[in-house]
Amino acid sequence: MNFLQQYISQNIEALFFGVYLITFSIQLYFIIIVQRKLAFLKPAKINGQMKVPVSIIIAARNESDKLFRNLPKILTQKYDAFEVIVVNHQSIDNSKDILETFSKQYDHLKIVELAEDKHLRTGKKLPLTIGLKAAKYEHLIFTDADCTPNSDRWIEKISNKFKGDKEIVLGYGPMLESPGLLNKLIRFDTAWIGINYLSMALNNQPYMGVGRNLAYTKSAFFSVNGFKSHYSIPSGDDDLFIQEAVKKKGYTIQISPDSFMYSPAKTTINDWLKQKARHYQTTPRYTFIKKLLLAIYPISLVLTWICFVSLILLVDQDLYLTLSIVVLYALKWWIGARCLIKLQEKNLALFFPFWDLFYAVFIPLLFLIAKNKKSATW
Repeated sequence: MNFLQQYISQNIEALFFGVYLITFSIQLYFIIIVQRKLAFLKPAKINGQMKVPVSIIIAARNESDKLFRNLPKILTQKYDAFEVIVVNHQSIDNSKDILETFSKQYDHLKIVELAEDKHLRTGKKLPLTIGLKAAKYEHLIFTDADCTPNSDRWIEKISNKFKGDKEIVLGYGPMLESPGLLNKLIRFDTAWIGINYLSMALNNQPYMGVGRNLAYTKSAFFSVNGFKSHYSIPSGDDDLFIQEAVKKKGYTIQISPDSFMYSPAKTTINDWLKQKARHYQTTPRYTFIKKLLLAIYPISLVLTWICFVSLILLVDQDLYLTLSIVVLYALKWWIGARCLIKLQEKNLALFFPFWDLFYAVFIPLLFLIAKNKKSATW
């Protein structure tokens, strides 16, 4: 009986230790190979800046206050040749009046009106496509009505990345800081998604951008027939489209703080869950490899801690185990904090190990809750 107990105990220890080694190695891979490139990315030296004319495209629906507040900051950007196209998508507020007033002041503002029609599909894909076809320039930058550029050089910073064979530019859109735990959680969620897609892009595995700060050419759009393959769902204009387009066109990223586009974070958990539910609509259409790469980090992190705690309770000699977890988290803190600082989230960087573990546990729960939530269509 004692022999059997000893045999079972030894095999359980071996199982936990084997899983610990595997998950520990996965965590090291993401830290040292994937995230390190973003953490230590140096700004590229630009010799002889190529200022291509660009069209800014904004799809807006019942966002008169946001247009009034943010549109002048885009219209007054320090850039030589650009136009701003606002597609007013079936708005029933006073967006039209505000836009017409601005158009009298700014001759580079173009308004495209989509009248209310119950037969028009919800979501941004139709107005974005119409705005793109109305654009007179080949190079396009997309953002939202509720977004505020971090500087008057936003267009310059994004458009400077259109060089050589680069026809797709993945920008970054952080959330505005405000008091409260929910705001910190949303900001970390946004920053962590940013770290993931920017790091993966640097490792030749691009899978998304953010629609509030994304740029590409008309050629890139038409090379994959626009949003045709996923037009049936409201989301996908910034991830499913990118996954298709990068197979045919060159891409790059832009993380200069001057290029950031800030958005206000949701103020209630219910509104945030609706937003997340809309984002998760595209997940089933990701390739298996993309799903695996996105899921394996939080799963391996949770398993690393489960195995670590179990082994500490099962074995007598725990010095090396403790040292290993200390080394792992020292590296995670160093690399993760550097990534957050690059994305202008110094406050979150200070407590990165806490947010990292909390988020890994929380995100599967968030996914399940959001999947059962009615999503926002706009």
